[in-house]
Amino acid sequence: MTTDIIGFWAGEVWNALNEADVLGMKQLKKITKLKEKEIYAALGWLARENKVAFSETDDEKKEILVALVD
Repeated sequence: MTTDIIGFWAGEVWNALNEADVLGMKQLKKITKLKEKEIYAALGWLARENKVAFSETDDEKKEILVALVD
């Protein structure tokens, strides 16, 4: 795994989030076709650049939701 690859994954996640307002992990996996660990690496990259915001659903599942920062 290189920073170039993680940067590519971050671009894939950013593109998916740019098309939708907010996405959960399952939706990100389905749209990007990335593995869970790849999505986490990409989200770490985007979070470090202050490009994403995280929240949780209010229901029992407590799903993590991700959105782009304006």
